[in-house]
Amino acid sequence: MAAIHASAFPPKQAWGVDAISLQLALPGVLGLIDERGGMLLARVAADEAEVLTLAVTPAQRRRGVAKRLLAAAVTEIRARGGQTLFLEVAEGNAAARALYHRFGFTEAGRRPGYYGDSADALVLRMNLS
Repeated sequence: MAAIHASAFPPKQAWGVDAISLQLALPGVLGLIDERGGMLLARVAADEAEVLTLAVTPAQRRRGVAKRLLAAAVTEIRARGGQTLFLEVAEGNAAARALYHRFGFTEAGRRPGYYGDSADALVLRMNLS
């Protein structure tokens, strides 16, 4: 997972083995991996869930890897009782925003200067019920 994340994000934003291991050890966290080069971490708490990170290697982008991971996560989150799913995405990440829009996410808020490059994060919400 760390290798996939490192290939998908700039070095200062990539999560290492320790960060991913710590997340996976927390209650309610699920990790999904696609052998083609994708990974997703999400957390479920009561009836709410959050995608913590979703990464696809550059060579596998635009081949449905993120779509499959997100669909699998939604299925698992629903099975765990999740009713609402949240995530953050960089405002300028048009490809990710388009994917999330197709899944039915809507904008629920904004975090100005959230990312290391001062880019705003859009907080997106999806009703799972």
